[in-house]
Amino acid sequence: MRWTIGQVTVTKLVELEATGGSRFLLPQATPEEVRKIDWLMPDFADEAGRLRLSIHALVVEAPGRRILVDTCLGNDKQGRKIPHWNARQSRFLEEMAEAGFPPESIDTVLCTHLHVDHVGWNTRLVEGRWVPSFPRARYLFGRQEFEHWSQGAGDAAQAAVFADSVQPIVEAGLHELVEADHRLCPEIRLVPSFGHTPGHVSVLIESAGEQGFITGDIAHHPCQLARPHWNSTADADPAQAEATRRAIFGGFAGKPVLVIGTHFAGRTAGRVVRDADGLRMLMCW
Repeated sequence: MRWTIGQVTVTKLVELEATGGSRFLLPQATPEEVRKIDWLMPDFADEAGRLRLSIHALVVEAPGRRILVDTCLGNDKQGRKIPHWNARQSRFLEEMAEAGFPPESIDTVLCTHLHVDHVGWNTRLVEGRWVPSFPRARYLFGRQEFEHWSQGAGDAAQAAVFADSVQPIVEAGLHELVEADHRLCPEIRLVPSFGHTPGHVSVLIESAGEQGFITGDIAHHPCQLARPHWNSTADADPAQAEATRRAIFGGFAGKPVLVIGTHFAGRTAGRVVRDADGLRMLMCW
């Protein structure tokens, strides 16, 4: 799936999609409550009210740049809380190459935050060592985000994530710490969107009078537009996460901004509009 924003293209590369099993993440999104939000079907939920979720990376191509936003789960990783995220064996890198994006063609890797499903393919296991998957890229980590996790915050699972998917990038000298409003190039800049994690960022694209926005995890699912008080169990600061959702999505309502959800399944992207029940996604394709 691909979208065009002025001179910028964004391509979605899926590692894993699933329906149901998301109650651990969004406990308020019961099937009964989800069915009340009828516009979620069929893209974002099935007829039974079970949520559809996706773990995917986004390749952003701007003039002279090829940027990979978030890197999913990765192969061979251990110590993950969700059992089927352990020791995965997928063809994600091969599928990237088959789609026209071989790893060596990526010049920048941007992690919106440093959770397990956003940094996994930063590295791959080669002869017992974790090495950068994208050897010609600079890896951009938010300074506040990096400093938080590098100081030992989080549990043993998060420590494992940092050890196998972040620290090897630092040791290879490929990382760069950036501020939360950093501009990558004339068309692309970061937007501070704290709450899910202490240094979480989203991505704003502006080109030829058009705008796009990559959410990161300010919302895991579009149901959180209609119900911004439905916080994720993974939100570090639920009150701030809700305030961020309300401010960003409310600010986009009625404007021609293409919103691309980092975990939104199906058609994934749309514009935010207001209706009698609050906010909703108006699908563009």
